[in-house]
Amino acid sequence: MKKLRANMDRYFDKLDERWRALPMRKQHQYTLYFFVGYLLLTAGVIGKVWYDTQKSANGMVIEHIENPVFKSKNPARLQDSVSTILKNQIYERK
Repeated sequence: MKKLRANMDRYFDKLDERWRALPMRKQHQYTLYFFVGYLLLTAGVIGKVWYDTQKSANGMVIEHIENPVFKSKNPARLQDSVSTILKNQIYERK
């Protein structure tokens, strides 16, 4: 873990030296490009969220949860099987 941290520190130090070696105008230009990219990304995400909320029906239907086993007309599905019993024991269902 210490070796990883040392390698990362060296890498970031070299990166910082390369950044400081750039002319001030180039640093300003890169910073401006990154900011514009971040601004466009943020605007895109906000626009997508706004579009999705406008498109949705804004209605929520709340219903009683029904057991799908009892919906089935097949009587074989109503009977317990060995696998169901084992699953119930594993997941502690009663």
